[in-house]
Amino acid sequence: MEHQQRSQPRLSPSSDTEDRAEMSRLLAPRLAYFAGVARTEHVTRAAREMQVPQSTLSRAMVRLEQDLGVDLFARRGRTVSLTPAGRTFLASVERALAEVERAAEEVRADADPATGKVAFGFLHTMGWETVPGLISAFRADHPRVRFSLVQNYGEAMIERLRAGELDLCLTSPVPDAPDLVARRLDEQKLRLVVPADHRLSGRRRVRLAEAADETFVTLEPGYGLRRITDDLCREAGFKPRVAFEGEEAETLRGLVAAGLGVALLPPPAVPRPGVVELTVTAPRAVREIGVAWLDGHPDTPPVAAFKKFLLSKRGNLLPT
Repeated sequence: MEHQQRSQPRLSPSSDTEDRAEMSRLLAPRLAYFAGVARTEHVTRAAREMQVPQSTLSRAMVRLEQDLGVDLFARRGRTVSLTPAGRTFLASVERALAEVERAAEEVRADADPATGKVAFGFLHTMGWETVPGLISAFRADHPRVRFSLVQNYGEAMIERLRAGELDLCLTSPVPDAPDLVARRLDEQKLRLVVPADHRLSGRRRVRLAEAADETFVTLEPGYGLRRITDDLCREAGFKPRVAFEGEEAETLRGLVAAGLGVALLPPPAVPRPGVVELTVTAPRAVREIGVAWLDGHPDTPPVAAFKKFLLSKRGNLLPT
């Protein structure tokens, strides 16, 4: 049977986005039916294998051809054979169905209670010691759960939560937004870090106001620690004079060691030579650490288990 172009297709090809979306909406429910009929070359047999009424299958194939505007089958009673257009269409349909099945298997695997995946974000300053320890402890009871780990600053992680790219994140300050759920887990003392030869380096404790005339090195605006630094300095009665802005706390420690300024930072994972870390007595210099997730977002079993584990660490999240 020669390929014939139908005279009045239901939907003509178009480059317009709305037309393409409409074409997909019309075609998608019928693709599996088409593949089944094409594989068996028999409507009755295909209907039996797919457990649908034969009449439903026959109507679906007629509508599919009408929507495309081409004949996909040459019919001989209930036996059918593919036209050249049908063979071309089948190759693409099989690839599309295989991709859908691959995606379905992937999301089922990610939701598996034993082997599923958790997309977890956290601050750079928690990546050296805190997060590895947390994951190690969690996997003692959930040894096959997988993690997709993202290190970033707080605002960027919140955006990724909202975009559905993260399930949970550890951040500071603890966010307060109507579309998020956040729980305070712990607090971390901040120290005034000064060069080893600094005028304050012989001290153990210091009031932050004593650093009012110093040059500060800080994280860039948008980072939670930068906001906390600005707020603490304001509470101490001054606005910090910022000489360098960076993206990572240990880089700031290196700048302090080089004599380029002072910084308010959480404790290091390992001592850094060339700097002295002073306890700040006033104002109270701490940052709260919390876990956040998108309100109303359903949890897969592995995400629910890890969320419960994190909440159980309230008050005992950070290494001592």
